[in-house]
Amino acid sequence: MNKLDALRYFCVASETLNFRETAVRLSVSPQVISRTIAELENTLGEPLFKRNTRNVQLTEFGQQFLVEARQFLNEEARLFSFAKTNQQAIQGTVRITLPPLPHHTQILADLLQAIAPYPNLTIDWRVDLTALKTVDNQIDMGIRICQKPEPDWITHHLATVEEKIVVSPTLIEKLGMPADLTDLAKRYPLAAMFNALQGRIWQWQINAEQTITPLNPKFISNDMASELQATLSGQVCSQLLDMFCQPYLDSGELVELFPDIPKQPWQIYLYRPYQTVTPLRIVKVFELLREILSKRLDFQRG
Repeated sequence: MNKLDALRYFCVASETLNFRETAVRLSVSPQVISRTIAELENTLGEPLFKRNTRNVQLTEFGQQFLVEARQFLNEEARLFSFAKTNQQAIQGTVRITLPPLPHHTQILADLLQAIAPYPNLTIDWRVDLTALKTVDNQIDMGIRICQKPEPDWITHHLATVEEKIVVSPTLIEKLGMPADLTDLAKRYPLAAMFNALQGRIWQWQINAEQTITPLNPKFISNDMASELQATLSGQVCSQLLDMFCQPYLDSGELVELFPDIPKQPWQIYLYRPYQTVTPLRIVKVFELLREILSKRLDFQRG
């Protein structure tokens, strides 16, 4: 049994949960997949899949082993990429998606400078609040704000952030300090972010138990930087990620409302979808972008 092939077959089978489809993807016969998985299970001394006539599912051991297998294959791809760097040109298109972030133009500038030695490399840079899909939009990697990563991602954690309810001192002076969230929603002009996928505005997700739905928002945008400007103008109260608003809270241009109410934490990840074979250009750009983001010590606070 070729152990590397066995790990690749297992990882693809864990995605498809169908040995016949796995065989089609890997251009081998279904019998080869079944035999290799059986040999791998025998070597490990544990079943990886539960199989019956209707479906295939990963066992608990299989789920744990999948994490290790993916990490091993990713490290193997990274290791061999060093040997290939001087043997073949890094070329082609790398598609990157990210939401609007503070200083994302500077991040892009750093990346473009870093890839200068690779003139045949093309960057497709998609700044969009809507999370673009890996397959439908042919995305190679991205930055995502979420509560937890998708199971098929290879990730690098960048920061933990939260959304704060903020307002200008002039609006507080005009309307008075709100007594609670209900009073805020009733008396204050609110800003809202537009959800393009659903064609409606997002709720304010304060935490797992508390939300606010801006019924008649005074300002609507799909860009948090624009919402920040509307808030600084004294027109609206907003819910903004701390990395956007913290400098203005520090300067006194904005005031945080209800700081004692627990806020939903959000994680920021650099990610790329797991692939059985990852092109060298994607491995290289992912590593460059990881280094750039890690060196920007002000990333968490804008």
